[in-house]
Amino acid sequence: MGTMSHADFNEVSLLRFITCGSVDDGKSTLIGRILHDTGSIFEDQMESFKEESKKFNIGNNDLNFALLVDGLSAEREQGITIDVAYRYFSTERRFFMIADTPGHEQYTRNMATGASQADLAIILIDARKGVLPQTRRHSFITSMVGIRSVVIAINKMDLVNFDQIIFDRIVREYKSLLPKLDFHEIVFIPLSARLGINVVHRSDKMLWYKDLTLFEHLETVNVSNFEKKNLPFHMPVQWISRPNSDFRGFCGTVTSGSVSIGDAIRSMPSGEKTQIKKIYTPSGVRQTASVGDAILLTFENEIDTSRGDVLVAENESISESRRIYCQILWMSVDPMSVGKRYLMKLSTSLMTVTVSKLEEKIDIHSYCSEMSDNLGINEIGHVFLTCDQPLLALSYKRDRTLGAFILIDSITNETVGLGLVRDVVLNSLIEEMKPVGFYNTLFSFLKKHLGLDHETTNKKKFFIHCLESMISTIVGFFFGLSFWGAFCFFIFYFMLCPFFKRFLDKVV
Repeated sequence: MGTMSHADFNEVSLLRFITCGSVDDGKSTLIGRILHDTGSIFEDQMESFKEESKKFNIGNNDLNFALLVDGLSAEREQGITIDVAYRYFSTERRFFMIADTPGHEQYTRNMATGASQADLAIILIDARKGVLPQTRRHSFITSMVGIRSVVIAINKMDLVNFDQIIFDRIVREYKSLLPKLDFHEIVFIPLSARLGINVVHRSDKMLWYKDLTLFEHLETVNVSNFEKKNLPFHMPVQWISRPNSDFRGFCGTVTSGSVSIGDAIRSMPSGEKTQIKKIYTPSGVRQTASVGDAILLTFENEIDTSRGDVLVAENESISESRRIYCQILWMSVDPMSVGKRYLMKLSTSLMTVTVSKLEEKIDIHSYCSEMSDNLGINEIGHVFLTCDQPLLALSYKRDRTLGAFILIDSITNETVGLGLVRDVVLNSLIEEMKPVGFYNTLFSFLKKHLGLDHETTNKKKFFIHCLESMISTIVGFFFGLSFWGAFCFFIFYFMLCPFFKRFLDKVV
């Protein structure tokens, strides 16, 4: 097993990844195989593992690598993964944190929890079955939570005689989903987790595959926090430390950018300014802290800051709002519907919110949006929430901590929804502005031909509404209400839709 010194252990060398996909695609077996073939199992663990394999493998003497990960008795008895299992190991090149997530639809909430903390996802596909509904669901959730680096591991190639034609067919099938998924880097690897082929070591069984093995890719893929470090500094205040009357420190985790001693910062929402006097960490005083660091800050001059406030760079500002537009994965058997109230936990804030509008939900099979009155378990939708008090939030793309939340049933205390902020609505006019009558038909027409989908933002919609009004006024002025006027009106839209789409993509 490789080891690392403290100096080598930094975020560049750390890779947090998950395995996901449909049930029985071999996720736990894959992780067990990686641990085994990299020498990341201690001798006493290996002896216990061999005994467990004999106990649960009736009729054969093969090692059951899934037992290295599935720790719950119910998981071992049923041969499935239920909870998220975390494993840690290292090599000379990198430190790894693995989250093995369940494939069953009823445990989708656990998969989403594991994905929210990962930098990379390995999505497994059974070579015999191809892309399944749960594969589509996990792929969408992976994209939804912001994972941009993905490995599509086409497993169980040994059961299809290592056939390249089958591999190529599944690759084509999965690539048809990519236009709706926001992945920046994606690789396809054929492998057999049970036999260990193309996991850590190569084999002459698939000489037609010339690229990296799975583990070679994991050791070399770049998922550093460089972009996050270069964003403005954000730190939600988690706790005020006052061990005595002479000391006052502000505790939290840096969620964006970096901060150094002497930097000027502001406290939101008050906007008061101060300078950093000292930065304390568990390992002592430091000159600089960056994304992911848990720190305690002291200031040159006292300002009014309390738990729930957000410390930001001097030139940064976060506005309070009572309404957010978000994407929600519903996790309760009781459906979510308009008018219901829930507790929302976002960063260090806890408040009551009301579902003010369910705009649409996503068809998990086609990734297209559809109208609905409610969200059922494991369904994903776009929702407007109204808060009972001002909220400091940012879009999830700008800040994962200030843009992610959970919804809680205030009676049962059950977590019922996972949400990601897509937009902070500072003006209710944007939300309420909807075409009526003739404009409602026109809006549907534009939505179809402009190719707007589930990622449509309020800003783009507002622009489209203005575009509708402007063009309809001009056309109406020149052509009146005659038949030819109406005909030219729709031809005008149809011919210029591609131009409008490209224009919106650039400026909105």
